[in-house]
Amino acid sequence: MDTIFSNITVSVTELKRNFAAILKQADDSPVAILNHNRPEAYLLPAAYYERLMTCLEDLEDARLVKERGNGPFVEVGLDEL
Repeated sequence: MDTIFSNITVSVTELKRNFAAILKQADDSPVAILNHNRPEAYLLPAAYYERLMTCLEDLEDARLVKERGNGPFVEVGLDEL
């Protein structure tokens, strides 16, 4: 059985018939789109997607900070900037 990462699920057929209503019902949550009772895709509201991308960027930044935390470092004086 496949794991579904959403509290709301709809079939592909239902999505085609009631897109606006489903989007309204979802509010600000992802919707799992099922094809033959298996997750085929996820519908994400724009604001949710933007927050998700911000989190991914933050994780990437944190990884880079950790990776570069031990140097090498370049000494630079204020006059050189």
